[in-house]
Amino acid sequence: MVACLLSLSLMVLDHRYNTLESLRSTLSVVLYPIQYLAGLPSILSQSASQAMTSRSELETQLKHLSDDNLELRARLQKFESLEAENMRLRALLDSSFKVGDRVLIAELMAVEQDPFRQVVLINKGKNSGLYAGQPVLDANAVVGQVTHVNPLTASVLLITDATHALPVQVNRNGLRTIALGTGLINQLELPHLPNNADIEVGDLLVTSGLGGRFPPGYPVAQVVEVKREPGRPFASVIAETAAHLDRIREVLLVWTLNSNATAPAADETDQALPDNTDGAVAPGEATE
Repeated sequence: MVACLLSLSLMVLDHRYNTLESLRSTLSVVLYPIQYLAGLPSILSQSASQAMTSRSELETQLKHLSDDNLELRARLQKFESLEAENMRLRALLDSSFKVGDRVLIAELMAVEQDPFRQVVLINKGKNSGLYAGQPVLDANAVVGQVTHVNPLTASVLLITDATHALPVQVNRNGLRTIALGTGLINQLELPHLPNNADIEVGDLLVTSGLGGRFPPGYPVAQVVEVKREPGRPFASVIAETAAHLDRIREVLLVWTLNSNATAPAADETDQALPDNTDGAVAPGEATE
């Protein structure tokens, strides 16, 4: 009984006053070598597999990469031209042009085993300039947001977590709504759309920028099911995430240019992304 009462007291104090934050950060630093050693067999097996790759396979991969590089460089020339044209049009409209966002690449260290939580651990933390609420993406779309930052690691809440809400809009017509996590690794629901809402299967959902957490325009999901039942006020809309949340290995941490958050350290690699993303909501916060 004493142990139970003590546990409940500590949970209440930590939840309401963050009294154990310093202890948690200290323990995370102590446990970091153990987490690294736990993932070391996988790293060693990948290294051994790569060392045993034949010369012919490497030559084939090199040829494919060279071809892809040539194609991407050709596309880049077109994108640079479009960017210059966009800047000229914005200048005509007397609108400020946002150059892009700073990003930092991080790797996944662990996935939370709780079946009711969609949380992953990454190998970047407060020492790299991360902050709570920071947008996280992969190569395809929005992944989630940072919810807890330690000196060397950080926890990322995925957009499919049942406690996560993300303001989105339909890319086709600008219709705004909220995408809620379902607890399934690749599925979101849009519960607040009336039956007569202009939304169809195949519509792309992008971040709307409302709430101020995610910049507008980043891909989020694609609508895969729309059910309208007479007599019900809202349609049942299901969307499939554009990011492959069940197989990601690396993620991008985004610093928006107008953010007051700390930028990455000078020796960290940063890149430019297109001007897009929307606002997600951490557990316990208002959705808009």
